Amino acid sequence: MRKVADCRQFPSEMNCTLTISGEEDEVLRAATEHAISVHGHTDSPQLREDIRRFLKDEAPAHV
Repeated sequence: MRKVADCRQFPSEMNCTLTISGEEDEVLRAATEHAISVHGHTDSPQLREDIRRFLKDEAPAHV
């Protein structure tokens, strides 16, 4: 199942609206890099676990 990380779910002074979707490992990697480079977080196992916990299942695309 594809996953989604949506910055709008996290409180931020930037009011970031980025949404990342894909396979769980891809989303976790991209969301971690985004959190570090854009939001100034420090890479850590705790950061990755926090991000993983907030991932949602992607809604199926309607064709």
